[in-house]
Amino acid sequence: MTETLSPKDAARLVAALRQHDKLSHHRVEGRGLSPEMAMLRAWQARRLARTYADFLADERYEPACRFFLDDIYAPKDFTQRNTDIVRIHDFMMRFIPARALKTLTLAIELNNLTEELDEKLLQTLLEDVGVTDSISEEQYAEAYRLCKNYDDRVKQIDMIVAIGRDLEKLVRHRVIGWTLRLARGPAYRAGWNELQDFLEHGYSAFRHMGKADKFLNAVRHRELQILDNIYAGKPHPFDI
Repeated sequence: MTETLSPKDAARLVAALRQHDKLSHHRVEGRGLSPEMAMLRAWQARRLARTYADFLADERYEPACRFFLDDIYAPKDFTQRNTDIVRIHDFMMRFIPARALKTLTLAIELNNLTEELDEKLLQTLLEDVGVTDSISEEQYAEAYRLCKNYDDRVKQIDMIVAIGRDLEKLVRHRVIGWTLRLARGPAYRAGWNELQDFLEHGYSAFRHMGKADKFLNAVRHRELQILDNIYAGKPHPFDI
């Protein structure tokens, strides 16, 4: 949703959400993370926490960092939430202009890309690098290079930053917070609590941060530097 979401659009959406028969919630059986994928995601979360330790220690930026660490890159099974995001996107298309859903559409694309990259990285770690029950920095970097998807990794970074910039704009508009508050009751009663919590956490974190340039510029600069360090074969590529 962007500034093109008007109060009238929001009211129509909330009214539709209250009619449970129009958007019945379906529980899906998540496969759960395999122990190997949980290991990879935990390693990545710890790496990100180290890379952005300065922002985590800053009261202004800490909620946004936590949102990425706990709601996006955590070693959790997000099958239900990710399924709900796709379904709510398709549902909202009936009530909100498509251009107003650009951020949600981009988030779906980023999630799909990230899952593909992680699956390939994990396969490479296990089959080509010989990882068993732990991952070293050297093994992670070697697998990264073997995947040979530099351009996709740049795309992933660019999408993260683009979504962040969209969120920065979104939270300035009172209608977004108003819509989330009004949707909370119907969403919880209908079983959409995982998605509702995710949206509220993101909104609250970016609203608290305010202007996001410093944080997002740091994300782009640091992640690209780490990516280049890995592909250049530098020792300790995460030390930036």
